[in-house]
Amino acid sequence: MVSSQAATVDEYLSELPEERAEVVRAIRRVVLDRLPPGYEEGMLYGMIGYYVPLERFPDTYNGQPLSYVGLAAQKRNYSLYLMGVYCEERQDEFAEQWRATGKRLDMGKSCVRFRKLDDVPVDVVGDWVARYPVDDFVAAHHRT
Repeated sequence: MVSSQAATVDEYLSELPEERAEVVRAIRRVVLDRLPPGYEEGMLYGMIGYYVPLERFPDTYNGQPLSYVGLAAQKRNYSLYLMGVYCEERQDEFAEQWRATGKRLDMGKSCVRFRKLDDVPVDVVGDWVARYPVDDFVAAHHRT
C-alpha cells in the first residue's frame, strides 16, 4: 500500500499526477456530497479519510479518529475503504448492489479496488456513504 506523508487533502492531491488526481477528486466529490453531517475530512493513515472526530468519539483503541471512509491512489489502482460495509458485515448486500450495475467488483472486507473511474458505480458508493449518520456508525462500531 502506498502511504502519503501529506498533511492536508490538497497537499495529497497535488502529489498525484493530474490524471490520477482527477479520479480521486471525482470520488471525493461523491463522498463529500453524500457524507452525513458530523464526519470530518482530513488525512488519516496516509490517505484521504472521513472520520468521526475524537471530540465526538474519543474512546478508540488506538487514539485515532474512528474511520468511516478512506480514499487513496495506490501504485496500480485506487482504493476506497467503506467501513460501514465492514463493521455491519454487509459485504454481500454491497456486492450485490455493485454487481447489479454490471460493473466488476474487486473487494476485500472493506476495501474496494478499481483502476479507473468508469469502473465505479458512483450512485452505489454515494448510497453507502450516506447510509450511516455518525451516531448510527458509532453504535455499529460498538456492536462489532
